[in-house]
Amino acid sequence: MVHAFLIHNLRAPQAQDTGLCRVLYSCVFGAENSPDDPRPHGAERDRLLRKEQILAVARQVESMCQLQQQASGRTSVDLQLQSSDEPVPLHEAPHGAFRLAAGDPFQEPRTVVWLGVLSLGFVLVLDAHENLLLAESTLRLLARLLLDHLRLLTPSTNLLLRADRIEGILARFLPHGQLLFLNDQFVQGLEKELSASWPR
Repeated sequence: MVHAFLIHNLRAPQAQDTGLCRVLYSCVFGAENSPDDPRPHGAERDRLLRKEQILAVARQVESMCQLQQQASGRTSVDLQLQSSDEPVPLHEAPHGAFRLAAGDPFQEPRTVVWLGVLSLGFVLVLDAHENLLLAESTLRLLARLLLDHLRLLTPSTNLLLRADRIEGILARFLPHGQLLFLNDQFVQGLEKELSASWPR
């Protein structure tokens, strides 16, 4: 099962003063229980804990993406020169997966699958035993749909105003955090349904 999906900004590897890593959107599919903690659990405390966990994952993904870009010799400036009207080549985008040990930052071990597309990072946080190939193909599908339908790379895009559309895509392609085996015909049908329900 997918524990969380998030979108965050990616900074250039050499840019030290361009701001902090920011989570632009996140969706948590399962609440984490902490039976060892004797303190009372309030909704606000749980929300802050989830926010800290998601931000910790986003920072690790950003570091991994920067390291991969530096190792490959491609700078993020080269990647960001692309016009927002051109199709984004997701197969060339930096991507990867890594494991999180129990307690860092989640109570149970998790696996993180990530994809860096120009200035955005797309991330799935999974249970440790989840199918990584299925998770990677699902993440690429979600990234393509979000980029195509929401035009996320245009300068005027505000993710906060499009949260309902992001949730609509997640509800169809990642219902309740379940990874689905989808064939191309089914995906095309759902894409037509999305296009018909949302005016451009």
